[in-house]
Amino acid sequence: MMETVNMHEAKTRLSSLVEKAMNGEPFIIAKAGKPVARVSAIDSPETGKERRLGFMKGHIQVPDDFDRMGEAEIVEMFGG
Repeated sequence: MMETVNMHEAKTRLSSLVEKAMNGEPFIIAKAGKPVARVSAIDSPETGKERRLGFMKGHIQVPDDFDRMGEAEIVEMFGG
């Protein structure tokens, strides 16, 4: 859950709150109990726009024969 801080607390803790936002922990600033601003890192995706597809790019490698892996075993199991 996103942290909500009041205006005075945000002024007092601004450096630590910005550090948290830079580390992927956005926060909300409230005035008189009403949320007025959401603070997040500039390079973070917009709320609801997070990209999941391709997030492991460069971390895994799919073999060229991926679509044929285990083919002999499958044929043997199913008597093809």
